[in-house]
Amino acid sequence: MIDTQRILAFHYLYPLPLQKFKQLLFPIDLLSCLEELPPSKMAQVLQIPIAKAVHLSQAFRSLLTTPFEEAYEQANIMPIPFNHPLYPAQLFEIVNPPTVLYVRGQQSLLASEQHIAIIGSRKATDYTKTAMNLIVPPLVQHGYTVVSGLAKGADTIAHQTTVDIGGQTIAVLGHGFNHCYPAENRALAEYMAHHQLLVTEYPPYMKPEKWHFPMRNRIISGLSKAVVVTEAALKSGTMITMECALEQGKDVFVVPGPIDAEQSKGTNYLLTEGAIPVLNGHQIVETLALFLNKI
Repeated sequence: MIDTQRILAFHYLYPLPLQKFKQLLFPIDLLSCLEELPPSKMAQVLQIPIAKAVHLSQAFRSLLTTPFEEAYEQANIMPIPFNHPLYPAQLFEIVNPPTVLYVRGQQSLLASEQHIAIIGSRKATDYTKTAMNLIVPPLVQHGYTVVSGLAKGADTIAHQTTVDIGGQTIAVLGHGFNHCYPAENRALAEYMAHHQLLVTEYPPYMKPEKWHFPMRNRIISGLSKAVVVTEAALKSGTMITMECALEQGKDVFVVPGPIDAEQSKGTNYLLTEGAIPVLNGHQIVETLALFLNKI
């Protein structure tokens, strides 16, 4: 059995995705004796510079006695390693699943089988607000949990609309819980940390970095049965999430937009590529039910 303390200690130092982390477990369990492993061996296994391996080895040794689970509990954080019963099984189906999820709030929301992602432009217009008011209520009425990224624009509207009508929502973050990004969403994040759910693959101290958000997007789509897009420019993070969703074989629903609107050029392009046009949440519920009946 893999020692949770060792997983949390190493992940705190070096939050590798699962595919790379497993190199410490298979074909030989090196994690169980990592503090005794020569840095040269660690460097070879993880394909990292020897200097970094020396640092990791020393730091890991010093952290082995740190009571991570107790410290996280005091901070209202629950770590969910990949071998934990609450770890969402659907994440094992994505490329590079997270090794550990850190969650705050109603962790039972992870167990729902009805997650649906709603995303869109950070520069969302009133058109996105109109779309959310038509899409979110039917999804909530049929028991769907809305998943998004707590970014500016469409993500914020998706979470807030869901909260306002008494629904359930999950935010996947691109940073650790010691930080809030964007700052203007602090109140919403605090509310969700108690009444909804915040999820991240990053240890608490890790700051938001530009490259974290494309990584976060694979979790948003990975948790969800389908992805709904309201507005998106041609070159945007939303389009990256769409690539993740399509690679994962997820259904992609798109709100058609005006042909001359910059924030609809990406969504309209997705429609030409075979995404499903959607005008309200009832269509999504009916389409997903139809797909389910065909399986």
